[in-house]
Amino acid sequence: MNRLHLSLLISLTLPLVTTQAETTALKISGAVAEVYKKASGDDLYIYRFDPADHDPAKDKRPAVVFFFGGGWNGGTPNQFVPHSRYLASRGLVTFVADYRVKSRQKATPNQCVADGKSAVRWIRKNADRLGIDPAKVIAGGGSAGGHVAAAAGFCDGLEDEGEDLSISSKPAAMLLFNPVYDNGPKGYGNSRVTEWFPAISPAHNITKDDPPTIVFLGSKDSLIPVSTAEKFRDDMTALGLKSELHVYKGAPHGFFNQGKKPDHFSDTVLKTDQFLVGLGYLSGSADKEKIAELAGSKSAASKKGEK
Repeated sequence: MNRLHLSLLISLTLPLVTTQAETTALKISGAVAEVYKKASGDDLYIYRFDPADHDPAKDKRPAVVFFFGGGWNGGTPNQFVPHSRYLASRGLVTFVADYRVKSRQKATPNQCVADGKSAVRWIRKNADRLGIDPAKVIAGGGSAGGHVAAAAGFCDGLEDEGEDLSISSKPAAMLLFNPVYDNGPKGYGNSRVTEWFPAISPAHNITKDDPPTIVFLGSKDSLIPVSTAEKFRDDMTALGLKSELHVYKGAPHGFFNQGKKPDHFSDTVLKTDQFLVGLGYLSGSADKEKIAELAGSKSAASKKGEK
C-alpha cells in the first residue's frame, strides 16, 4: 500500500473531530456570574452586583447593564466594574455583560448589537428572580459598547433567531460614554456596517418612543466629533426627548475610564448619578466619598484596548 492510499485510509477511518470555542467566567470580586446566552459556540456571561441590603424576594429595584468598548474587536467587562460597584452602592442592581467581538468569535457589529439586546432581554426575563423592576432596566457603555447599548435603545430589529420578542430589549434610559453612535458615511465604522446601515446606526433611528439619554464626550475625541454629539442631542430634543450632553475640554477618546489622568471618571460618575436621580431611579445625594475611593483605585478598567 503506497503512502497516498494509507493517508486516505486513515482519514476515512478516524472519527471526525470538531473544534468549539469555550469560555469561562471572569473572576470579578463580589460579582455573581451567569450565562445569559450561547452564541458562536461560546457561553456569554453577565456579571451582577447586588446592593448590600438587596432582598430579591421583596425588592423591585432599577437595574443597569454596561457594555465594554474596544471597536467591536475586543475588550473586557472589567471596564465598567467601577461604575457598577458605585451604582450598586447607591441601590441599583448592576451588571457588566460580555458580548461577541471580532478577536474572540470573529463577530460582526450586528452580532455585537444582537448580544446587547439579548442581555437587556435576559435581565427583564429574570427580573422577578433577581428583584428587579423590568420597566426600569437601563443600558450603558463606552465607545463600541456605547454603540451596543444605544442600538438596543434606538434601533429596531438586528435580533438573533430564537429571541423571545414578546420581551422588550429597549432600555428605559441610556448612559453613553463617547459612543460611536453615528455609523453613517461620515461617522465611525461605516465600512464595517454597510450591510446593515442605516438600521444599525442609532443616530439615524431616533424616534419619539426612545429613552432619555446622557452622553459624555471629550472635545478632542478622534472618533466622534462634538458636532455629531450636538446633532444627536438636538435631534432628540426636537422630538421632546430628554437628552444631556457633557463635553470635556481637551479630553481624548476613552477619557472617562477609571485610572485615566486627569481624573474625569469622578465627574462623569457624579453626573450619571444626578441624571438617574432626575429620572427617579436613584434618590438622595451622590456618595462623593465612594466615587473618590473608586477613582483612586486603578484596576483592569484602564487596560489598553478599552475605549
